[in-house]
Amino acid sequence: MASLDSAPAVPLKAAPARGRLPGGAVLGLALLVLALLPVLLGASNYMLGLLISALILSGVALAWALLGNLGGMVSFGHAAFFGVGAYASALLAGKLGLPVLLSVPVGGVVAVVASLAMLPALRLSGPYFALAILAYAQIFRILATEASWLTGGGAGFQRYPGLPTVFGIDLASRTGSYLLLVACVTLCALAYLAVRRSHIGLALRAIADSEDATRVVGVNSTFLKSLMLLLSAFITGVFGALNAHIIGFLEPDYAFSGVWSLMPIIAAIFGGYRTILGPIGGAVIIYLFDQVVAKGLIAVGHQIILGFVLVVMVLAAPNGLLGLVKKGGRDA
Repeated sequence: MASLDSAPAVPLKAAPARGRLPGGAVLGLALLVLALLPVLLGASNYMLGLLISALILSGVALAWALLGNLGGMVSFGHAAFFGVGAYASALLAGKLGLPVLLSVPVGGVVAVVASLAMLPALRLSGPYFALAILAYAQIFRILATEASWLTGGGAGFQRYPGLPTVFGIDLASRTGSYLLLVACVTLCALAYLAVRRSHIGLALRAIADSEDATRVVGVNSTFLKSLMLLLSAFITGVFGALNAHIIGFLEPDYAFSGVWSLMPIIAAIFGGYRTILGPIGGAVIIYLFDQVVAKGLIAVGHQIILGFVLVVMVLAAPNGLLGLVKKGGRDA
């Protein structure tokens, strides 16, 4: 096993092959197409509504993939960050009058603060860490239900503002919300790319190869994993906050639903969780398939079809849909 003493000799950024665009440009072009295509094609409000929900899921799937790929941790509890961010932003805007575009990132910060309670779980690994995070998500759901004086409890909370109008663009409209979410997904994807190409990303990849070896040469693996947990919590909290202001209603069983933990995992693995575009594209494909196709086949319990699709994808392409596409391109 190579030590980190040789790390400076490893380039952080591979030079793009002649005639090929660098990874950042490919990512930007892909997200630009994602942003403009439905608008240019004149998508209906119904389809834009589905795409908005798919983009919310994309953001959470990207956050989950960042923690799983760079942090090397499988989480079953991202619903905790999603719900905390949603309630924090809604309460700050509704009860303290904080501007929505400020309360959304603050909601992400509150999700980071909530994630600090999970740091002791970093001493665990594998399924033990995953189950510990799942338990935390249930704790936050119970707290939101019992604190009815603050959150409205099981009756829900809805007296808070929606997205505002900025530079003449009504962000509360279907088109405005869609473009805002594309911008947020793009920023989070670029942040993921920057971390992956940084010295921190290099150290995290070394930790994934051999955590014991990196500790010997002085790399604080617990600290770096903590950073990935905090960043993943922030991104998830921001998308939870955005979702809250888009739908205009919150209740604990929805905000902390297991769907916000399970669906990002399915989307990221389906698309390819070791890539950046994989979780984004996987979330859009999986969500639209679930709502348009699976629901049409099985009205109740249609998620079972997603389970079957995921099993087939894992067996046929362990690296996800994006890995399958890249493999097909090389074979062609």
